[in-house]
Amino acid sequence: MPEAPTPEASDAGTTAAPPRVLSGIQPTADSFHLGNYLGALRQWVAMQDTHEAFYCVVDLHAITVEHDPELLRRRTKVAAAQLFAMGIDPDRSAVFVQSHVPEHAELAWVLSCLTGFGEAGRMTQFKDKSSKQGTSGTSVGLFTYPILQAADILLYTPDPAAGRPLRVPVGEDQRQHLELTRTLAQRFNHRFGETFVLPDAHIPEGAAKITDLQEPGAKMSKSASSPQGILDVLEEPGPMRKKIMRAVTDTGSEVVYDEEKKAGVTNLLRIYSALEGTSIPDLEARYAGSGYGQFKKDLAQVVLDTFTPIRERTLKLLDDEDHLDRLLARGAERASEVAVRTMETVRERVGFVGRGR
Repeated sequence: MPEAPTPEASDAGTTAAPPRVLSGIQPTADSFHLGNYLGALRQWVAMQDTHEAFYCVVDLHAITVEHDPELLRRRTKVAAAQLFAMGIDPDRSAVFVQSHVPEHAELAWVLSCLTGFGEAGRMTQFKDKSSKQGTSGTSVGLFTYPILQAADILLYTPDPAAGRPLRVPVGEDQRQHLELTRTLAQRFNHRFGETFVLPDAHIPEGAAKITDLQEPGAKMSKSASSPQGILDVLEEPGPMRKKIMRAVTDTGSEVVYDEEKKAGVTNLLRIYSALEGTSIPDLEARYAGSGYGQFKKDLAQVVLDTFTPIRERTLKLLDDEDHLDRLLARGAERASEVAVRTMETVRERVGFVGRGR
């Protein structure tokens, strides 16, 4: 059996290479929202300091449901521009479009041949979505997308012999998919030899649970929230301020944290604390006796101070698409260096005949 490649020195340039991290986000909306930013994307920026980072816009995942091709193209560019505008540095991280690295789809096919039908059918998100859409409206791609997600992760495996971790930032809704990824990695390793590092879940520090501004008992979500319940990163300042001022609060006027009795105010306190870096008890003390009006006014300004510069940088990048395309090509090239090596090993170990030179 062939030896696994040892790309560690060339990938990181040192013998003490940092852990790798892989994460992706779908381009299914015209803007990321506050929940995306505080729950994941802000942590992506921070992880550049401690990890070798691969971040992709997962356009292959976006076509598991009916879509408009031109809209997908535009949203893919908008998603990438926002990542750069939020502070992801192309000199430190590989930011790329998933379909620009064809090895994602190739590894997904290999892994799908190791996945049981019942195993795939037990994925909770598939069951939830398919029950809403019905069998006739559910694609095979939606059924198998957790396997593609596994390929997305395992494609960037470090050399198993190097003892270098592979980390994946996940929320609770993705834990089952990560467990499937670990199972498939173990299964491949058992059948064909040690090839993949088992990925670890990474729960980013400071990730905030953000809920709908109008229904604070529900997660802020493009698919479930009303337009008034979501704060979009690229929203104009005027509408963004109005949404904060009209956010559901609760009976009374005290600005205090209480998830059961004051879910609306609690959500706004979480947002304020996460964006400004002030503890919730300090915010409660600051607004003791002042009521909701001043609290919301100040919060709106904090939100605008955070997102207005991101919006401006995003629009600037979108105005120079050639530059944006070059950044994405650069990211795809870096990702491909790792993906190609991984697939060379996978092909050889599975038993595919190599292509002649």
